[in-house]
Amino acid sequence: MSGKIVKVSGPLVVATGLGDANMADVVRVGEQRLIGEILNMTGDSASIQVYEETSGLGPGAVVETTGAPLSVELGPGLIETIYDGIQRPLEKIMSISGATIQRGVEVPALDRERKWTFQPVAKPGDALQGGDILGLVQETPVVLHKIMVPPRMKGTLVSIENGEFTVEETVAVLKTDDGKEVPLTMVQKWPVRVGRPYKHKYPPKTPLCSGQRIIDTLFPLAKGGTAAVPGPFGSGKTVVQHQLAKWSDVDIVVYIGCGERGNEMTDVLREFPELVDPRTGESLMKRTVLIANTSDMPVAAREASIYTGITIAEYFRDMGYDVAVIADSTSRWAEALREMSGRLEEMPGEEGYPAYLSSRLAQFYERAGVVECLGSDAERRGTLTAVGAVSPPGGDLSEPVSQATMRIVKVFWSLDSGLAYRRHFPAINWLRSHSLYLDGLKEWFDENLGEEFLQQREKAMAILQEESSLNEIVQLVGKDSLSPKDQLTLETARIIREDFLQQNAFMDEDSHSPFLRQRRLLGLALHYDKLCRDAIEQGADPAQLFAIPARDRLGRAKSASAEQYAAVFDNIGMDMEDQIAAIVKGGEDE
Repeated sequence: MSGKIVKVSGPLVVATGLGDANMADVVRVGEQRLIGEILNMTGDSASIQVYEETSGLGPGAVVETTGAPLSVELGPGLIETIYDGIQRPLEKIMSISGATIQRGVEVPALDRERKWTFQPVAKPGDALQGGDILGLVQETPVVLHKIMVPPRMKGTLVSIENGEFTVEETVAVLKTDDGKEVPLTMVQKWPVRVGRPYKHKYPPKTPLCSGQRIIDTLFPLAKGGTAAVPGPFGSGKTVVQHQLAKWSDVDIVVYIGCGERGNEMTDVLREFPELVDPRTGESLMKRTVLIANTSDMPVAAREASIYTGITIAEYFRDMGYDVAVIADSTSRWAEALREMSGRLEEMPGEEGYPAYLSSRLAQFYERAGVVECLGSDAERRGTLTAVGAVSPPGGDLSEPVSQATMRIVKVFWSLDSGLAYRRHFPAINWLRSHSLYLDGLKEWFDENLGEEFLQQREKAMAILQEESSLNEIVQLVGKDSLSPKDQLTLETARIIREDFLQQNAFMDEDSHSPFLRQRRLLGLALHYDKLCRDAIEQGADPAQLFAIPARDRLGRAKSASAEQYAAVFDNIGMDMEDQIAAIVKGGEDE
């Protein structure tokens, strides 16, 4: 079915003669067959957002509808591939049209020529339902791709093949309940704006270990949870997200570069193939899918890229994997919504954003979670963790995208440009950030790290908050006017800030810190605080306590190697006790 263009306004095209088309249908626009999606219908008139540059289009050009919604192809070949916002493989397009991508290029998302070794798991005669595993494909050395029966399909397996196949070749035949024999391939299609189904959703109970101490210890994120990283320009949002993508203990990472600068995606493309995954020993790209829709690419595709990424993530979640979706940034996505809303002449909400901004953000984040996957295997559970960066203009957290995100997500890592300018990274402000997963994760922390871990966390947070109050007094009357115990509070807070929370991404030992190492390092800082408090009560001079050699060694302890850190921490703890005891004894002798 085809219609004719009557109006072109940037990425928005209005066409008539499409009375039989449906909302969200994909259409092909003009002679170059630009890809677009129907946003709304009024009679036979359709408003279409075009995912490519519309210059040269004019009234009278033909619009053809495909009759299907915007969908992604799911199957072997997703990992290590770089897609644009509507799942077109950029490397494949570059090999066809060169470095400058031509408009209207039609390239399948999954390679149609590459053969994959398919190992069947199901047997002929098995009764199967949506989500059951047909067979396995070793996609990369670290990702075992599980070929599943498509959702909402059930029947009896008639036949299944073993060998090498392309994604379009039939690997099995399923006989449905009404007697039809349906050929099954290794590829599925799924509409991006519809969440993939699951059996049951559970509350998150396991922490996501990112290796970043301020995140894991003070403001932990659960696997299957949601988090936001807001902050002004230059405060390190992208660096934090890169660290999460590199070191989080998840099986698959889907990184969405949504409207950010192209050089930031270039950093990912250059770094990830060279970085070694600490969990597998292989390149990080062997478990990563990249969606690149940077600020110089079509604005409408930016809006679709978020949904493309999370649909791919849901597919891997359905295999029973832990998946992280990292979106950089949802502010640019919201700006794309605002631009399309303005061109559609909708009533604007606050700061020009559409009134449905909050609901669209919620639709994205609610697709995260811990789920029991479809299929007869009740033990198969997958998690999808969503982390979105927010780029408020001027760092103003009162703007609509930040406020809407804060109401939805349960972890809020507020970045501070002041910390970034002082070279304190990650530049997460410990007084403005929060995590609502602490209660749900308590059981895991108590079981794996001991009950004292959360107690130490509470103690550290109390010291940092007390430091903030004391700093106001220090600015008025000076540090020397404080009591010895208050001086110790400031010193301990400095140790926690500089020696625990601050990390060096260029130092291998410090870039990624496992939970046990975090517990030991924080315990060492608080042990120093306790020893000094006891010594001060016995009349020791704070200046002497702060100058002991073990205090300097404590500052360098985080650079200890993974094999030696336990012994190093033990030695520092013993030296600390001996040196402080000597100061106390010297005071008593006097």
